[in-house]
Amino acid sequence: MNAQAPTAYGQGLSSQARNLHWLLTNLVDEVPGIRSVAVVSSDGLLLLSSDPDRADEAARPGSEGPRGSSADLATIVSGLGSLTNGAAKLMDGGSVKQTMITMDEGSLFVMSISDGSLLGVHATPDCDMNVIAYHMALFVGRAGHVLTPELRSELRKSMESAQ
Repeated sequence: MNAQAPTAYGQGLSSQARNLHWLLTNLVDEVPGIRSVAVVSSDGLLLLSSDPDRADEAARPGSEGPRGSSADLATIVSGLGSLTNGAAKLMDGGSVKQTMITMDEGSLFVMSISDGSLLGVHATPDCDMNVIAYHMALFVGRAGHVLTPELRSELRKSMESAQ
């Protein structure tokens, strides 16, 4: 049985879940240019996200709705993952490792973690894409082997109770 620690939402998390939260927080805090981060399960559910306050900073002033929220990022990451996987199948391209979209006002990176789970990063337009991709690869390398079905279930429940 895993050791439990209280979360900000009053529920206990296993040491693996706390480690993943720590890895995500470290990614956001240590890598310049990151606006928000989301880890999404293969079925499109948000498992982990960066601080919601930080994600809301990415919202455009005067916009309505949750632009820039972790839920929006999770939806986009899931959809983009599905689209690129479909394209890879049509092109006999094998599995998709990473997708990058550059826009006038930012960048979006999506990287496969394991068994269909995805890491999505929304970054500023002036970010160093190589640094972000490198740190995403580090996160994936550290998180991929511990993201078991049991841990995904625990993370989903934690996210649901936070809402």
